[in-house]
Amino acid sequence: MSDEVKVVRDGHVLEITLDRPKVNAIDVPTSRALAAAFQELHKDKDLRCAILTAAGDRIFSAGWDLKALNAGEMQLDNWWESDDYGTGGFTGLTENWFLNKPVIAALNGHAIGGGFEMAMGCDLLIAADHVEFGLPEMPLGIVPDAGALQRLPRRIPHNIAMEMFLLGRRMGAEEAARYGLVNKVVPKEKLMEAAREWAASIAWSAPLAMQAVKEVQREIECVPLERAFHKMRNDPMPTYRKMLKSDDAAEGVAAFVEKREPNFKGE
Repeated sequence: MSDEVKVVRDGHVLEITLDRPKVNAIDVPTSRALAAAFQELHKDKDLRCAILTAAGDRIFSAGWDLKALNAGEMQLDNWWESDDYGTGGFTGLTENWFLNKPVIAALNGHAIGGGFEMAMGCDLLIAADHVEFGLPEMPLGIVPDAGALQRLPRRIPHNIAMEMFLLGRRMGAEEAARYGLVNKVVPKEKLMEAAREWAASIAWSAPLAMQAVKEVQREIECVPLERAFHKMRNDPMPTYRKMLKSDDAAEGVAAFVEKREPNFKGE
């Protein structure tokens, strides 16, 4: 792993820290390093979830490295084709359609532009109480097309999303939590404690069940209700099918009946 992306294993949990002073901006090599970390999470059977955070307490990530872009080290026109950002798209998360293991974003500072888009690629968001979210692309003559245009109007009211797109207004953590964009807001000194508590809860639970939730949600998003049921019953969803006939499912039921703690193995 690169010096700019630090990875630490803690039991079944992978902690991924972006550490690229001064603002944790993301160039192509950093994106590839993040993608490699999420690939490790995806492939390692012993890993059940991840926490994504960043160094410092001011900025989680300012997104694209504009200095690298200006120097010609990154491309703008059809950027998703011209540069290899790693498996899963920008930061390894924004277009990751196969990662079924949950990722918790522990937002230590402001999430700006592509940093905000990376955060929205996570499954659960915990923010320090001083965090703000912003999309400053318009004055730069560009748009936030690595996830914000696609995801933000699905997460918050459309007109509020348009304010952020067109007027560049910032949104504080408490307001984001009221809209449901953020799951939890905590004092900054409690951030990693809260993230690790949630990660431990996920790591204790049946892995296939957790992964099936992500798989099914991804497949039925924006699908009409009747069609969503049909897709679950008939479309190939390998993790969901595996979960239904898994030893873990039998173990969970048996443990409940026998009034004991289950011993889940992900099989």
